[in-house]
Amino acid sequence: MKKTVFILSLIVLVSLILSACGTPAPTEPPAATEPPAPTEPPAPEWKGPEGALVAFPVDGAPTLDGVADDAVWAEAEEIVIEVKNGFNSFKTQAHLKAVYTADSVYFLLTYEDPTESWFRSPWQKQEDGAWKQIKDPDDKGGDNNLYYEDKFSMIWNIDNSITNFNEKGCAVACHVGENSDVKPFGNKYTAAEGELGDIWHWKSVRNLNQVDDQYLDWTQFDPEKAKEAGRKSDAKDSGGYTDNFASMPDPADATKTIPDKTRPGFTSPNIDMTSGAPGYILDSEKVALDQAALDALPVGSYIPGIIKSEIVGDRGNISAGWKWADGVWTIEFGRALETGSETDVQFSDLAAQYFFGLAIFDNAQVRHAFQSGISSMVFKP
Repeated sequence: MKKTVFILSLIVLVSLILSACGTPAPTEPPAATEPPAPTEPPAPEWKGPEGALVAFPVDGAPTLDGVADDAVWAEAEEIVIEVKNGFNSFKTQAHLKAVYTADSVYFLLTYEDPTESWFRSPWQKQEDGAWKQIKDPDDKGGDNNLYYEDKFSMIWNIDNSITNFNEKGCAVACHVGENSDVKPFGNKYTAAEGELGDIWHWKSVRNLNQVDDQYLDWTQFDPEKAKEAGRKSDAKDSGGYTDNFASMPDPADATKTIPDKTRPGFTSPNIDMTSGAPGYILDSEKVALDQAALDALPVGSYIPGIIKSEIVGDRGNISAGWKWADGVWTIEFGRALETGSETDVQFSDLAAQYFFGLAIFDNAQVRHAFQSGISSMVFKP
């Protein structure tokens, strides 16, 4: 009996506890959520055309001194262009990089050349006291391959105006064998009126802190009016290089002078007369030579045949610095993306592809090593 009462009491107690707690309220179902929006696939990584020179964007310009130790060059990609068939079978590999800022583009060119050529037809005093310029005996005109300088040239297609240039390169403007009696290496000109190329022509002796800015048009050879055919220089206001000639009275007009091509007119305190180094005289340092000063110099003395200064004007808008060391030329150069000159390539569209050809001259006036085909440059965004 007591056991039954205990069980009933326990049941009553549990019922009271459950009543006090109440029945749990039904839980609200979770609010419906929108499915996540599909994500855009990542944009493909930018990549330039195969083999193209890619100009990398940088915040600041490199120092153009021929040392190439600026950090911007380490980030840029290099292309290699083989050039061959130069004088004496000269060939080499040109290593080229490019970077650009908001307003300018810069290039680094390095290539192997076993000798630095600066002995460019200097004057030498002879045993009889006369002065003579050292010449290549085989030069029949514009074809000096012994006493010259190292050079390179790039030709850019202006507004893609030169037909077939973007496929075949500089060869479309070369006319080998023309007028071979006076132009041993032929002529250079484009095929039709309106076809223009921008020539960047670096001259290791004659240029000063610049690459010579020239251009190419459709002018054909004329022995009186156009000996250089289509190859011409951009306009300049002043400066540049000139032959180191003395002057003499003009027989036709005593108030004027003309070049005396039998002797040098200037020297400099910074030249080595035993060797002729460095191969040029700075216009800012030139010292006039009269006949007495020339007579006082020892037999065998050398005096450079070139006087130079920086070019002022359109022809001088490519800045540069260079050094030769241990058999390698290092040349840094650059200019504004847009110059406004009709004889310059304008890098105004950074999404476009720009085509160029490269040639390298090893102590040769015209017989350069050249690339087969064509190269191009694009700008990385």
